[in-house]
Amino acid sequence: MTNNILSAITNIISFGSNDLDGYASTYLNRINAVGEQLEFYIKDAIASSFKLPQAKKQVAYTQVFSYLGNQNNPPDMIIKSSDAFEIKKIESFTAVLALNSSPPKDKLRSEDIRITDACRKCELLAWKEKDLFYVVGNAKGGVVRSLFFIHGTCYAADHKIYDKVHEPIKTKINSVLDSLGLEKGETVELGKVRKVDPLGITELRIRGMWSIENPLSVFEDLCKIEDEDKFHLFALIRKEKYLSFPKEDIKELESNKLIIIKEVKIRDPNNPAKLVESKLIIYRQK
Repeated sequence: MTNNILSAITNIISFGSNDLDGYASTYLNRINAVGEQLEFYIKDAIASSFKLPQAKKQVAYTQVFSYLGNQNNPPDMIIKSSDAFEIKKIESFTAVLALNSSPPKDKLRSEDIRITDACRKCELLAWKEKDLFYVVGNAKGGVVRSLFFIHGTCYAADHKIYDKVHEPIKTKINSVLDSLGLEKGETVELGKVRKVDPLGITELRIRGMWSIENPLSVFEDLCKIEDEDKFHLFALIRKEKYLSFPKEDIKELESNKLIIIKEVKIRDPNNPAKLVESKLIIYRQK
């Protein structure tokens, strides 16, 4: 089994626990913040290292990941020669995702000024772009109530759409700050630009802060929370991406009787008049 989103989902279901506090107290050292616990939970799911002691986890991460990020620059992690992941913690099923100063991404691009040089140079071979997955975890009170792995190209429009809005507004904000005698980066709310993208799910607060609707809200017709007290996991992936994963990982996932896999058609984030063939993976705790 290789390290990818499909094997991560299999690992989460096999691990069988969505109790972050219990997981942290058993397998992590001095990690109390829920957001940080969630990040380790996803790292362990991808690296197949849930039950390893802390010291051995670090070795596993080194073997699996080419980059592990920081809170201020995307992404949170990159699998060696493979996909990138950005983790977002929310505290309700319908909460919007705060993206701060970085607009939504359909893919991770090396030319993006918001990523670090360490990220840009994290692999021996230079890379131009990587598939990106957002991992949205509803984690409150030390328990993960839902996880949503969503392929960036199912969720976000092309970066040029956001850049056309972001750069002129950034220039305007800096001009206003200068006129007020304030430092660049200070919090000044001048208004909002709603429905920036073709799907109408992204908002830019005019102080350079981005947010996007929760995928549970965007895809509410496909992804139902049947019992808020039970753990739910969803993954939405473009069909061609799903079929690109190793056959053994697809077979293992599809043979799991606890998992439902559907072929669905979703609106193209760049043109809602078009439909995109995708795979929807659903797990609901019994």
